[in-house]
Amino acid sequence: MSQLHIGDHLLLNCSSSTRSNSESNQTWDGDENSKFLPSDINKKTSFSSDASSSIQYPLVPTVPYLTARIFNATSFTYTFPVFRGPKFIRLYFYPATYSVFKPNQSFFSVSSNGYSLLTNFSPFLTSNYMNTTHFVKEFIIYVKDEQTLQLMFTPSANSYAFINGIEILSIPEDLYYKVTIIDYDTALENMYRLNIGGRQISPEDDTGMYRSWEQDNNYIYGGAYGWTPVYNYSIVYTTETPDFTAPEIVYRTQRSIGDQSERYNLTWILPVDSGFYYMLRFHFCNIKAEYSIEGEVVFSIFINNQTVENMADVGYWTDGTGYPVSMDYVVFVSDADGRKSNKDLWLALHPNNISSNYSDAYLNGLEVFKVIKGVILSIPPPLQSPTSSMKVNKKKVQPYAKIIGSVGGGLLLLSVILLIVFFLQRRVKPYSTTNDKSSLGRNFSNSPLSSNQCRLFSLTELKVATDEFNDSCVIGRGGFGKVYKGYMDNATTTVAIKRLSTSSKQGFNEFKTEIQLMSKLHHVHLVSLIGYCDDNGEMILVYDSMARGTL
Repeated sequence: MSQLHIGDHLLLNCSSSTRSNSESNQTWDGDENSKFLPSDINKKTSFSSDASSSIQYPLVPTVPYLTARIFNATSFTYTFPVFRGPKFIRLYFYPATYSVFKPNQSFFSVSSNGYSLLTNFSPFLTSNYMNTTHFVKEFIIYVKDEQTLQLMFTPSANSYAFINGIEILSIPEDLYYKVTIIDYDTALENMYRLNIGGRQISPEDDTGMYRSWEQDNNYIYGGAYGWTPVYNYSIVYTTETPDFTAPEIVYRTQRSIGDQSERYNLTWILPVDSGFYYMLRFHFCNIKAEYSIEGEVVFSIFINNQTVENMADVGYWTDGTGYPVSMDYVVFVSDADGRKSNKDLWLALHPNNISSNYSDAYLNGLEVFKVIKGVILSIPPPLQSPTSSMKVNKKKVQPYAKIIGSVGGGLLLLSVILLIVFFLQRRVKPYSTTNDKSSLGRNFSNSPLSSNQCRLFSLTELKVATDEFNDSCVIGRGGFGKVYKGYMDNATTTVAIKRLSTSSKQGFNEFKTEIQLMSKLHHVHLVSLIGYCDDNGEMILVYDSMARGTL
């Protein structure tokens, strides 16, 4: 096969010397004598073998599982010429007896372009855990300018590695990679892809991405199975949620809590490995005619007993019935007593009866990815609440932006705040009235605003926190300028960064006064000032983030 072009689909039947069609009528090329193998291939360390136990499992597809390439000495690398962009990598395994090699003797690692995909991996133990004879491990990586994708298999000591099939598929740029969630230095491993409330979806029935969608029946907790309405009209995709996001059949069915809302949460339990961050993508689509406008159904979303959405409203996020939307969240699953283990990831939905016209909650689809490597811009620190972020820019203003970007309503509380400000203003010693903005940091460092009250940030720190003040990070606007959502201290602290515009009528004295007063105001209903920046004539304030918090 020639170079993998954008949108092309590479299927490699390992150890086969011929082109073969699978049961799904896909064409697989054999890797024997292909340019993907190293030119100096050592037949003693890499060779072909048929699965001698295939007779025991006649339901195992012959392509690509009948043959396997074995590596029993040193590392072995496949090299694929590809174009820049995100790729699916799917590895096909059938842990059978190959020649003299027993399935329970195979332990190995797999890496690709610097990402460690599998470490001391045992297909035999994995198949037993999954209760299946054969399986696929799916990964997503972003191939950069080198335009080469390498797959290296490294046997563990006194063991061997093998692979039955390799699939590489170019995918749309913005299917999974978004600047506000996962950056291009991050790889993902698919752990779960569930069609909630619906049937299993085969790769051929996906949106051209050849993803498998599993039923969620095995992961529902207790008796709260809910019910599964079916939508018989067309799903309306948009530029914000394009048609490759998920197939229509995912959005046509859902699991709804229905009349059990007073007794149950709608809950799923998903076993995962501890000590990793996970990205979760929730797929929603309202498919009930009576839930056609915002405010009809509002519900809470919990991950590991922590609230990530208190007012999830699909009617607010979309244009109504039949419009899909997806939401991404990142959560850290901590180790148990410092030891890596298998832990349960709990997901739950429950109606917000105060804000809803109907007492209900629902979900249409779910994808869960283990974060393998890289910088995640929206991850929370361990043992704290997961951070959420929209996958797409909505046409409506986010509730978070409303709170940060403006102060509306609450006149009684505002009056109390003004009284506090007036009282403190009379007690605080005034600063120098100089108009030299460059002297701000020096004056403040010698002022009552000591480091334990107000932190001095560099402009570089704030540029990193906001991706160079990228408009995608803007969460509010006002007469002063823009408010950005940022991530400080290695992404462990979420902040709201208020950057004074050059066209703003607010000046240097107002900037000083706000720092002076807000650093001394501390109340559960007031956003706390963390620090400021005055580099290069900038006037920037850094506040604590209170996403959907109280005024």
